[in-house]
Amino acid sequence: MTDKKIFFYDTKPYDQQAFDDANKKYDFNIQYFNGHLNYDTARLSQGYGVVCAFVNDSLNKKTIDVLKKCGVKLIALRSAGYNNVDLKAAYENIYVVRVPAYSPYAVAEHAMALMLSLNRKTHRAYYRTRDSNFSINGLLGFDMHGKTLGVLGTGKIGQCLIDIALGFGMKVFAYDKYPNDKLAKEKGFLYVSLKELYKQSDIISLHCPLSKETYHMINEKSINQMKKGVFIINTSRGKIIETESLIKGLKDKKIGAAGLDVYEEESEYFFEDFSSEMISDDMLARLLLFPNVLITSHQAFFTQEALTNIANTTLENIKEYFNGGYLKNEICYRCNKECKKKQKKRCF
Repeated sequence: MTDKKIFFYDTKPYDQQAFDDANKKYDFNIQYFNGHLNYDTARLSQGYGVVCAFVNDSLNKKTIDVLKKCGVKLIALRSAGYNNVDLKAAYENIYVVRVPAYSPYAVAEHAMALMLSLNRKTHRAYYRTRDSNFSINGLLGFDMHGKTLGVLGTGKIGQCLIDIALGFGMKVFAYDKYPNDKLAKEKGFLYVSLKELYKQSDIISLHCPLSKETYHMINEKSINQMKKGVFIINTSRGKIIETESLIKGLKDKKIGAAGLDVYEEESEYFFEDFSSEMISDDMLARLLLFPNVLITSHQAFFTQEALTNIANTTLENIKEYFNGGYLKNEICYRCNKECKKKQKKRCF
């Protein structure tokens, strides 16, 4: 393919800057669009062989069917997660590639920042002192040293957070569907059952992908198994937590605090400015009223290093496609069952 045109969805100024800088090496023809990719906007990609999408774009079967009719041959995700893509609909129609890792340090450090802010209430202290209120009443925290952190998911991000927590002198329990006992022994943490992790952890941090198994795994039943006053931190995917159960846990004071960088129904709000409008999502509006809830707008990944890595990997993925070679970061429906990547072939 000689006409190397790419249509970018859901782009912000910082995306354009990062990709324009990276594209000096590739010289692709890039068209930026700030709206989300969905059934209604997919037709804008007519004439483009590649579309680039982000975490809150909707790539369901209807959207993919439109992309196929428009001549799109590759969906390049500039994210690690791909739960927003119907891989079955894309298989044998459109290739899908992703950025499997961009900066695990960025996400892990943000998770720890949420813990520290909620514990020492620095976000509340900031507003007090801005109003010349220097009282520290109500800002009491606890030593992180000696507390137990439960880490759900020990991939690259989970491992980075474990290193940080151990540096604080914390005890670390972990749960993973595929435990790495050698790693646990080397680093000095312990794999336990989910039930034990819930029971023993003072703070629980989520670092697992969204799947049928992890969907709403933090719910009323699991929250009831946790310590009274537990902190819950989520920098992975919003739908891992059942929001209604989280709110109930906060109301009942079972949950001491929650740090959320993601939210179940975030796609309408996160990354956008609603400062002059009413929040129509009742559960999000309610969460924002809790003094012990700290919400950030899916910014855990947002470091200079991560943006640079995302841009470079995304464009390298696209280059591999245009060159007709093996797509090392390809994901597909078949790979979930029978992976052919050991032969270093495209999946169809």
